[in-house]
Amino acid sequence: MRPAKAACSSDPATKENSMRDVQERDSEFVDRLVHINRVAKVVKGGRRFGFAALVVVGDQKGRVGFGHGKAREVPEAIRKATEQAKRQMIRVPLREARTLHHDVVGHHGAGKVILRAAVPGTGIIAGGPMRAVFETLGVNDIVAKSQGTANPYNMVRATFDALKRVDSPRSVAARRGLKVSDLQARRGETVEA
Repeated sequence: MRPAKAACSSDPATKENSMRDVQERDSEFVDRLVHINRVAKVVKGGRRFGFAALVVVGDQKGRVGFGHGKAREVPEAIRKATEQAKRQMIRVPLREARTLHHDVVGHHGAGKVILRAAVPGTGIIAGGPMRAVFETLGVNDIVAKSQGTANPYNMVRATFDALKRVDSPRSVAARRGLKVSDLQARRGETVEA
């Protein structure tokens, strides 16, 4: 006679709860397909086709990430890219939850991206891949310009380079040993904690 199995994680109720947790965690993210590319590998019998996908994922509250996935089928490439994007997310401090704190420039390869904070009502003025990044990040007002490359991979990487350079007044004040009010008083701005 076999001994009775102890309750373990294979319990259907436990599996259902863990699946619900994963779905809830995934539902907070918004993803955008930026670029899909058909690639070919030349083999002895001819060409073997595959697909490469570039996906941007964000929570629209200041966290964003991008991923690159490759597979024989489009949905599988998108799934791989989305998983990679969720693993490589960065947090960007936003001003009034709608724009950046200051203007910033980012580079990657031949690409140069200029991001400028904008007044309320401006909207997202940005091209292609950059627009997807800002929509998933949760930025509503920004002016962005890309120079030097039209390659979506380099544009996204340059945009992320710029976003990593954004600092909040609180972090700058802490680094300099000042109060936020002193820092903003020097610039002639109103105090926002």
